[in-house]
This record gives sequence, C-alpha cells and structure tokens, in this order.
Amino acid sequence: MENLRNTRGFTLVEIMIVVVIIGLLAAMAIPTFVAVRQNSRSKTVLNNLRQISSSAQQYMLENAVTQCVYTDLIGTSTDNLMHNVAPVAGEDYTNLAIVLSATQLSISANTFGTVTFAQ
Repeated sequence: MENLRNTRGFTLVEIMIVVVIIGLLAAMAIPTFVAVRQNSRSKTVLNNLRQISSSAQQYMLENAVTQCVYTDLIGTSTDNLMHNVAPVAGEDYTNLAIVLSATQLSISANTFGTVTFAQ
C-alpha cells in the first residue's frame, strides 16, 4: 500500500526551531545595535562641540575676549563663524557658555555638563 502522507511543507517542530533561532539571533543583535547607536551619538556630540570650540577660539581671537556664548558664533550675517549645529541626542547648544583660560577652553551647558579642550 502506498504511503499517503503528504511530505511537502514543514512540521510544527521545525517551524518552532526556526522561530527560536531567529529570536536568539535578534536577542544578540539588538543590544549591540543599541550600543553602536549610542556610541555614534556620543561621537557626533563631541564632534559638534569640537566645531563649536574651534569657532569660539577664532571668535575670541578676533574680538579680544575670553568668553562668548553660542549665539555670538552663529547668526544671519555673512561673517558668521559657523552654521547652527543640529542636535542628535536631545542636547541643547543654544545656552552654551564658552570660556577660554590660559591652557584650556571649557564649554558648559545644562544638557551635557562641561567639556574641556586643551589648547
């Protein structure tokens, strides 16, 4: 007698094993993705602050001052030192306080604290 069992398709156990494997792969990949994303955001914020630092130092040299604010560096005139910096992680650049001392430049804001760049 011929076997009438249909051999096409997958059994429930095979499908469950595939779903479990996909779940394990996702469980390993998601934390790595989150860490890479956070690292990328941190590096972008630091790069933005370095750009602001460079513009602030140029502004302070041109105007013979030792401190400035973010709004001194941007604006609508043609002699702006930089364009407005877009936030990437919810930081706020509009209330930056930038102070130049003998050996370092400090940038402070409520959203990320104080960052110091050595000259």
